[in-house]
Amino acid sequence: MATSDNKMADTDEKIFIGKGEQPVWLTLGLANRHGLVTGATGTGKTVSLQVMAEGFARAGVPVFAADIKGDLSGISEVGEPKDFIVKRAGDMGLTFQPDRFSTVFWDVFGEQGHPVRATVSEMGPLLLSRMMDLNDVQEGVLNVAFKVADEQGLLLLDMKDLRAILSFIAEHAAELTTQYGNVSKQTVGTIQRQLLVLENQGGARFFGEPALALKDFMRTDSDGRGMINILVADKLMQSPRLYATFLLWMLSELFEELPEVGDPPKPKLVFFFDEAHLLFNDAPKALMDKIEQVVRLIRSKGVGVYFVTQNPIDVPDKVLAQLGNRVQHALRAFTPRDQRAVAAAAQTFRPNPKLDTAEVITQLGKGEALVSFLEGNGTPAMVERVMIRPPSARIGPITTEERKAIMDKSPVKGKYDTTIDSESAYEMLQKRVAGTTASPGGAAGGGGILGQIGAIVGMIFGTNVSRGRLSTGQIIARSVTRSVTNKVVGGVVADLGKSVGGSMGSSVGRALVRGALGGLLRR
Repeated sequence: MATSDNKMADTDEKIFIGKGEQPVWLTLGLANRHGLVTGATGTGKTVSLQVMAEGFARAGVPVFAADIKGDLSGISEVGEPKDFIVKRAGDMGLTFQPDRFSTVFWDVFGEQGHPVRATVSEMGPLLLSRMMDLNDVQEGVLNVAFKVADEQGLLLLDMKDLRAILSFIAEHAAELTTQYGNVSKQTVGTIQRQLLVLENQGGARFFGEPALALKDFMRTDSDGRGMINILVADKLMQSPRLYATFLLWMLSELFEELPEVGDPPKPKLVFFFDEAHLLFNDAPKALMDKIEQVVRLIRSKGVGVYFVTQNPIDVPDKVLAQLGNRVQHALRAFTPRDQRAVAAAAQTFRPNPKLDTAEVITQLGKGEALVSFLEGNGTPAMVERVMIRPPSARIGPITTEERKAIMDKSPVKGKYDTTIDSESAYEMLQKRVAGTTASPGGAAGGGGILGQIGAIVGMIFGTNVSRGRLSTGQIIARSVTRSVTNKVVGGVVADLGKSVGGSMGSSVGRALVRGALGGLLRR
């Protein structure tokens, strides 16, 4: 970290980003107003992202960033004082001192980071439809499946649960049609085929338990610095729709779980969304409206969202209007389309009479950018041509051995590494078919430890009732029973309350209580 007498050092109120005719700072109190980092491939977007992430971490703000090419992983290792780095730092009055930042690696596939999972109920029918590219009719049938699961008290945790409930509604299509509208076996079959495609893309690894607890992103290290969470996304990017929908789900969960804080002195979390155009490609209008609402509303939770893409025109106008902090690297104008893109990018900045913004965009060198951050009154500053400061940590990827060493010391080591297969819709429907248990609306018929615990919970919560729709308390009781049974049968000695709370929060809670954003994204 820079010495205390260094005039260009970060402060408790702002982050030093670079220098043009004058120093350029990102104000922490305005960082939750979101931002945009754009530029052609190879012009320095990743370095700018790293500089910003380092600044937030120094200020005690946790960071989440998707790492498409692996280059951002170097933030976890000490930087090297190479001649060009030291010279650039000196030219802008900055004393370069190598540094490293506490990092946690995550990976949907569990190969280069801790596994990331969500339950099917958490994802909800709208985002699942987006993942599977369903049409309106198919999305409607998927909504029926979720509705039936909720009413029958069937927990949707993983892919086999979703398949089971789809098979259930196909078998009962005639009676369901009178209540919910047309439910055809052909449409269900189409959804099942799309589920197979999603599984082949790796989706099956994403759905299940233990589900991700977003509080694990909101950590600081022993020095009070924000932890930097890196999603390893090189393989995930081979399934761009899965990648984009996963990150949108994360934003929706953050909004649902975090309390309102207004405009805090600094963000509670900063979220970098690389290859952001994938979120908007071919998105239906209904989803586009929801994305715009998410971005607009999540600011009040103290979360700053920074989109990283090649050109501002990749982002819809309604979303672009919410992004107050801008970093524009070079664009090339080789074709008429490129020239229109450059002109559009220039128009998104507050003009500077000293600069021809459109012309400068095509002339920027590597590491240079046009920058406009929000000023104290919340209005954009005039655009400036800026040389971005060098990162303090390593630039470029780390080795396999270095990654393993970091994961071995991770604060969440062991928490997500083993999949838990809890009793849920698949198992309950299988038992119903086999005749070993009553329907979810009635009392459990099985004996043994599960039956005993179920009977006790039934007496406490009133789950041993006649056939019919379960109440909220009854569904929660079933979740308690499932969690207790897992602990007893599995022989795992752990904090029971924590397990039950996690299970309820990651599955039943989402199925029962749709928060403000849940209403936007899932209904």
